[in-house]
Amino acid sequence: MAPIIEIRNLKKTYGKLTAVHDLSLAVEPGAIFGFVGPNGAGKTTTMRILTTLMAPTSGEAYVSGHSVTKDPRSVRRAIGYMPDFFGVYDDMTVWEYLDFFGACYEIPEAKRAPINKDLLELVDLAHRRDDRVEGLSRGMKQRLALARTLAHDPQVLILDEPASGLDPRARIEIRELLVELSRMGKTVFFSTHILADVAEICTDVGIIEAGTLVAIGKLEEMQRRLMPHRRIHVTLLGRIEEAQAALAATEGVTGVNVEEQVEPPGRSEIVVEYNGDDTAVSAILSKLVSTGIPVVHFSEDVRDMEAVFMHATKGIVS
Repeated sequence: MAPIIEIRNLKKTYGKLTAVHDLSLAVEPGAIFGFVGPNGAGKTTTMRILTTLMAPTSGEAYVSGHSVTKDPRSVRRAIGYMPDFFGVYDDMTVWEYLDFFGACYEIPEAKRAPINKDLLELVDLAHRRDDRVEGLSRGMKQRLALARTLAHDPQVLILDEPASGLDPRARIEIRELLVELSRMGKTVFFSTHILADVAEICTDVGIIEAGTLVAIGKLEEMQRRLMPHRRIHVTLLGRIEEAQAALAATEGVTGVNVEEQVEPPGRSEIVVEYNGDDTAVSAILSKLVSTGIPVVHFSEDVRDMEAVFMHATKGIVS
C-alpha cells in the first residue's frame, strides 16, 4: 500500500539554525500517527511544510501523492489542518463559524447545512449551534476547530498539538474523536509532547529530537527494539535455589537476583533479567510451574511510552 504521507530527506534551516535535519518517514492510509518530541524539536516546522505553509530548504514531501512544493493546491484539497494556535471568530455563532469556512472551501450553499449538522453532531456541539463562539470553553473551541478542518471531507488530518492546554476530560474527548475519525477512514497525523496520548491511541509513532528523527514504527515494535532488556518479578513460596538454577539455564536469561523477604512471611521474590519476546516470557512461567516450584505472583516491569522516549532520545543534544 502506497503511503499517504511521505517525507524524503527533508531539511529546513533558518540561517545557522537547522530546525529539521534529513527527515524521512512514511505514513500508511488510515493510521493514527503520533509525532512526538519536546518543544523546539522540529514538529511544527515539519507540519508547516506538509501543509504547504513553508517551503523546505531541501528534500521533498508528498501528501496523497501530491508534492507539497510542486502541487500545493492539490495538497490543500487533501488535508485538514489545525495549527497549535488557531483563530476562532468570537462574534460568530457556532453555526455561522462552520458555514463561513464551508463557503471558504467552496462548498455549495445547499450542501453546507447538512454537512454542518453532521459535523456538529460528530464533535458533540449540536446543542451549542446557536451559541456565540466566545461563550465556548477551550475544549469546545478545540472541537469546533476540528470540525472546521473536516468541512471539505479531507483524506488527511494534520493536527499540531490538538490536546495542548486542555483539561483531562477535554483531552480524553479529543482522543476519542481522533479514534472515531480513523474508523471513518481518515489518516490522522498529530504532534504532541503528551506521551499518554500517544500510548492510548496511536497505531504508529515517530520520535523527533533536535530536528532529527530518532525512532519510528509501531509502539510495541519500538519497545522491543529500543528496550530488549526486560525485568520480570516472581514471588515464590520457598525453593529459591531450585528456581534460580532452573532460570539460569533458560535461554535469554541474563541474571537472576534474590530480593529481600516480602510480605506476608514465607514469601520471597526473585528478579529475572531477560532478553526475549512474549512467548519466551510465558515459557519462563511454564518452566517454573512444571518443575513444581510454587509461584504466587509473576509480573513484568512496564515499558511505557515515557521509557521508550527516554531511550530513543538518549545522547541526542537538544
